[in-house]
Amino acid sequence: MVRVLATGTFDILHPGHLLYLEEAKKLGDELYVIVGRDTNVKKRKRTPIIPEEQRLKMVSALRVVDKAMLGSERDMYEPLYIIKPDIIAIGYDQTFDERKLEEELSKRGFKSRVVRIKKYNSSALCKVEGIIRHILELMEDKDKNGRRERADTDRGVSSL
Repeated sequence: MVRVLATGTFDILHPGHLLYLEEAKKLGDELYVIVGRDTNVKKRKRTPIIPEEQRLKMVSALRVVDKAMLGSERDMYEPLYIIKPDIIAIGYDQTFDERKLEEELSKRGFKSRVVRIKKYNSSALCKVEGIIRHILELMEDKDKNGRRERADTDRGVSSL
């Protein structure tokens, strides 16, 4: 059995996450996923929108995932001692240097191969930042339209 490990924040789960996990699963028999802890995500990116326990629950519910767990707050390599992956699949947009990662894994006694998942054609809505931007644009449009409707109502103008 070939164990594949994928990692990520998985904040606002979207099709890009699913594509990454499906491609990772194709590399082996079992897919394990480490979901980033809130404290670690805050240090590297931004405060997650969805709390870690909810993100873990969502990732665990995906059919493609065999087992999901939260990462370690102390050492990102800690869960690997439990999982013992044969392959570590990293996303096209993850900042890991494959060679350095393999060197560190080797130092720690792992013989895991690191594979970068290729970029897929995606829309802006396949990235959390794109989704957030889109939501803000929609809210801004709604606010503008709401103000216009209130102003029309105040003047006695009906939209009928």
